[in-house]
Amino acid sequence: MRLMSDTSSDAVLRASKFLGGNAALARAIGVKPPTVQQWVNGERPVPPNRCVAIERLTSGTVTRKHLRPDDWSEYWPELALPVRQEEGV
Repeated sequence: MRLMSDTSSDAVLRASKFLGGNAALARAIGVKPPTVQQWVNGERPVPPNRCVAIERLTSGTVTRKHLRPDDWSEYWPELALPVRQEEGV
């Protein structure tokens, strides 16, 4: 079985700690605690829709890029675009 990168697992763990633990994270995004534990263990990837929810719940402390480091640009290509500077700012 291929395990997720440590980076992704670490990101889930940071989100879990930010929200008060795996059970709190699970409740906040509507999954069961064992699912969050599988993400922490790197056994399963965090689904894209849950990445968006986690990013919002953590106020951007844990981003979609952190949660899906290997394929985030396939799901959110707009995040790969350079930020355009406003003229005169």
